[in-house]
Amino acid sequence: MSPGLATGALIGGGVGCGLWLVWSRLPFRNRPTLDDRLAPYLGTHSDARIERALAERDITPFPTLERLAGPYLARGARYLERVVGGGGSVRKRLDQAGRAEELHEFRTRQLLWAATGGIGGIAVSLLMLARGYGGSPLLLVFFSAAAAVGGIVACDQRLTAAVRERERRMLAEFPTIADLLALSVAAGEGAVGALERVARSSSGELSRELQRALADARAGAGLVQALDRAADRTSLTPLARFVDGIAVAVERGTPLADVLRAQAADVRDLRKRTLMEIGGRKEIAMLVPVVFGPLPVTVLFALYPGLIQIGAVVP
Repeated sequence: MSPGLATGALIGGGVGCGLWLVWSRLPFRNRPTLDDRLAPYLGTHSDARIERALAERDITPFPTLERLAGPYLARGARYLERVVGGGGSVRKRLDQAGRAEELHEFRTRQLLWAATGGIGGIAVSLLMLARGYGGSPLLLVFFSAAAAVGGIVACDQRLTAAVRERERRMLAEFPTIADLLALSVAAGEGAVGALERVARSSSGELSRELQRALADARAGAGLVQALDRAADRTSLTPLARFVDGIAVAVERGTPLADVLRAQAADVRDLRKRTLMEIGGRKEIAMLVPVVFGPLPVTVLFALYPGLIQIGAVVP
């Protein structure tokens, strides 16, 4: 592909984007909504809109660009949600990751990742065409589309990795939290008082989850129900057993300190078994470079003199 053709493609793409922006901002395509038409006649609603507008914070270094691109990103996020689906799973993983983020915000983030991947794919494709390495243009278009899809998948996988990392930290914090709760209960405090004391005096993902559960309990939900919600926000079996133990202690008055100590011991044993399994896998992985690196060279050095002698004897 000649440099002139690549320049023409860039100019054509820029002109096309400009025409699309003009078309999208035409008056008949941006009619006011019913809320906008009724807002001047509803004082309370209008005041609320003004307060929300004044309370908005610019969360990017380019607030003007954000406000201009906001409607298009929102529309693209809705379209992406219709195409990809799985909104319930995404909401659950957002809760599990501890993010105060709505579904449309995550879809907007995915859209930005897709745009970044697509722009990178287009740049690489144009560079390959300019140097004559591209081959078929359709193949390069497919490469750019695959880069955009890869951005969407990478954003989703990053959320899944964040969930796993948070649950790993919660599992590491659980034995200490359980021991502190057992000490507080053994000192004479109730379940709610012990939870409040431990959540206030400790830090970490599990402590924040306990603080959230206590906030739900203060808002009117029962303690057991709030802890059940906290357990539902994670997929950790020890946390579910912890909630069951507190529920039984609150409802039936059974001793809670011994149960918490036993659960802490179980989690420590689970961590030991997990470390042993990880150590076994790492040990096998460490053998791979030894088997395929120094060992063949050692065998070659051992056999080489004999091969030379055999070659000298056999004509």
